[in-house]
Amino acid sequence: MNTKHFVTIFSFLTLIFFHATTLATTPTSHAPSQSPAQAPTKPLLAQPPKKSKSSSGVPALDSVASSAPPLSQEPIVQAPPHKGRSRIPTDVAGILEKVGGFSVFNRLLKSTEVLTQIENQLSASNSLTILAPTNDAFASSLKPGTLNTLTKEQKIQMIQYHVLPTFISLSNFQTLSNPVRTQAANTYDYPMNITTEGNWVNISTGIVNASITAIVFSDDQLAIYRVDKVLLPLGVFAPRPKLQPSPSPSALLAKPTKDSSSNSSSSGSSSMSSRADGPGGASEDNDDDQKTNNASSASDFTIGARMMSFGAIIVSMVATKYILVLF
Repeated sequence: MNTKHFVTIFSFLTLIFFHATTLATTPTSHAPSQSPAQAPTKPLLAQPPKKSKSSSGVPALDSVASSAPPLSQEPIVQAPPHKGRSRIPTDVAGILEKVGGFSVFNRLLKSTEVLTQIENQLSASNSLTILAPTNDAFASSLKPGTLNTLTKEQKIQMIQYHVLPTFISLSNFQTLSNPVRTQAANTYDYPMNITTEGNWVNISTGIVNASITAIVFSDDQLAIYRVDKVLLPLGVFAPRPKLQPSPSPSALLAKPTKDSSSNSSSSGSSSMSSRADGPGGASEDNDDDQKTNNASSASDFTIGARMMSFGAIIVSMVATKYILVLF
């Protein structure tokens, strides 16, 4: 009877000890399941911009170049020979009258007093290039009465737009950098682009494309070229939006006022609160709370399992001692 009692107690204690040891070695925490990271989406390749067709009715440059007649290298009016160091200023109006077909342009040169400016610059040994449109060019480029609707200042800018502030021979047009500077106000309101193909020279204003059709006059100071279109500048016939002046350094270095500083601080605090209250912030707070709860429960479970193991060992020792006493 005592032997059966001993075997029963020993089996029960062994079972308790094995169960407590198993609980103690069981993983105490489970890592929260994480959703697999999504693969970054492949960025879309930038599509090349589509070429838009101009609706201004300006003919394509290729067709103009192919249809343009070959340009003669000889000026219509020959420059007079220079005698000694003295030099008589070139009579621009006289040359245009001698060639003929430039009466409208000649009249505008005189009425706007641009001709006086040209003569003064030539007298001061400055070099110039004049792009002179013919009477037919005025008839085909401008509607009847257009010149009468322009102010005097607009007429001055338009005629000065036909004058380049340097001497350009026919072979030097291909060396120019666009936009080309003219005698008009500036290259923003009055841009001009010049392209070449052999002896063919195209002049683009942003409104019309014109071509040089002949060399009227050329020496080492002045060049006059005949063009088949009136050069219509954007600043007169299609004004562009005015450029905003850049802020002065003193304005950039000015100290902020109290109102601006308070506004900036309030905006900063509101932006911080908006970040905290956003959907991303709420989800992060929930994740942190879940992790904290998991950690605390795992710690409690570990302590309980260890206490059970320790208690089972003590009970086994006491039972063993009691059995030895009985035997």
